[in-house]
Amino acid sequence: TSQCEKALVYSISSHSNILLYRLTKLPSDTFFFHTLLFFSLCNTFTGTMFNNSRGGGYSSSSKDEEEPLLDELGIHPEQIWSKTRSILNPFRTNRTVHEDSSDLSGPIFLYLALCLFQLFAGKIQFGVILGWIVASSVFLYAVFNMLAGRRSGNLGLHTCTSLVGYCLLPLVVFSAVSLLFVPREGDGVVVVRFVVAGVFVLWSSRACSGLVVSLADGGEEHRGLISYACFLIYCLFSLLVVF
Repeated sequence: TSQCEKALVYSISSHSNILLYRLTKLPSDTFFFHTLLFFSLCNTFTGTMFNNSRGGGYSSSSKDEEEPLLDELGIHPEQIWSKTRSILNPFRTNRTVHEDSSDLSGPIFLYLALCLFQLFAGKIQFGVILGWIVASSVFLYAVFNMLAGRRSGNLGLHTCTSLVGYCLLPLVVFSAVSLLFVPREGDGVVVVRFVVAGVFVLWSSRACSGLVVSLADGGEEHRGLISYACFLIYCLFSLLVVF
């Protein structure tokens, strides 16, 4: 079978060279040079093809054993969706989905969504929002660990970044609502924007403070100060949307 395939390739290549010669009317030395080059390329290609077909390439079993690309990158869509859905209820936040692991894939997605809505509103704030997320995570980490002390302060910086990012979801919704439904000009527009922003800031602050208190040891006795720190954090983000 392999000899027949090689003969078929050679016959096709020779006929194509004859056609090329008749069409272009090249000199004989140039024609033979191109013929030799074409045959060498055909031999290389057919040799590689037959070697791969005999087992030189990747087998189907090795492809089946490979993990999905998203798992290799540490991105789990089901986990991201469950954590995002837990923030949607402003009165009861599901803490169990945040206990297992703290990822940054969901916060990055929400960060990009907020930047995209701001871009639609004519505001290019990619660097500003990213810088504020980092500063807010460090601020919350420092505040909680200073309040809880060395023995009880077991809240990591990675966890703080994950919680701040996931609780940014209400402000992403606020950015979309202000872009689509809240008018930009008119009497009392600024007051309406501040009222709507206050509702979403309270939503984000309540969700973030509740998760911090429930996930870390010794946070219940400092709930008021932690809520105030979260309120300041999300007030900054709301000002980006309002103005």
